[in-house]
Amino acid sequence: MQILTDLSRKELKKHGSDHFPFLVSREKLSRYESGSFLWHWHPQIEITCIRTGQMCYKVNDRIFHLKEGDLLFANANVLHAGMMEQMQDCTYLAVTFDAKLIYGFAGSSIHVKYVEPVIQDFATPAVYIDGSQVWHRTFAWYFEELIRLSDHPADFYELEIVMQLQALWKLLLQNYSPSRPASTRDAAEYERMKELITFIEHNYMRKLTLKDFAEHLHLCESECCRLCKRYLNVPLFTFLQEYRIERSLEYLCRGESVSAAADKAGFSDSNYYAKVFAKWKGCSPTKYRKQR
Repeated sequence: MQILTDLSRKELKKHGSDHFPFLVSREKLSRYESGSFLWHWHPQIEITCIRTGQMCYKVNDRIFHLKEGDLLFANANVLHAGMMEQMQDCTYLAVTFDAKLIYGFAGSSIHVKYVEPVIQDFATPAVYIDGSQVWHRTFAWYFEELIRLSDHPADFYELEIVMQLQALWKLLLQNYSPSRPASTRDAAEYERMKELITFIEHNYMRKLTLKDFAEHLHLCESECCRLCKRYLNVPLFTFLQEYRIERSLEYLCRGESVSAAADKAGFSDSNYYAKVFAKWKGCSPTKYRKQR
């Protein structure tokens, strides 16, 4: 299994219904072909809570090492991916919801004053809730209430869920300061970043040059490098290398040879692939295949 997306890497999964866009998902990383879910985005906000194990969770340019009991608030429209830590499985709960459950309708005072400044804060794609601050415990309590209400829907449970979401949002605002207002440039660069990841998704198996990226994004080569460095916090070809390793995992898990997995993931040299694999995964491709 892998997350289904459209050509822009937007997730196709429906998060709740049109009438009530709220969803609780019980997930396990081992359900995914490569033990990880690949880069994608969606307009809904997502709160993840680790139940067992650990997860390396990437949100735009941030990397979070989540352990049992940790929560992560991932903002609307952010690019995110998650993978196992030290090849150990991870189970987690994800609450996904449309922010309109909090503000009601576009242009309302709640929307303009309390929700839009957070959603449009490109500099804060996620908030880590690890219990290190007093308010984290209250946030975790609201999260568990959302799970309880979803698991045992009674009369007025939709109203109860909305009330809990609003209380959780107020708590977040009281302990969070938007870094800066969004600009037209922020939005344009974010869209280009999604285009870049989509381009890699469709072309990772072939030889790629910096010129290929520049021509596809209609940018100069140096701007392509700067864009990737800013949003993903790594050089462009480092990200491409890591992406290829992640995609190769599904071939290894199917029992294909190391050389075949390397070739299908865009590595022309299987020895170099094994070296890079060990760097990212901490073991050889052969050992990974046996353990999986």
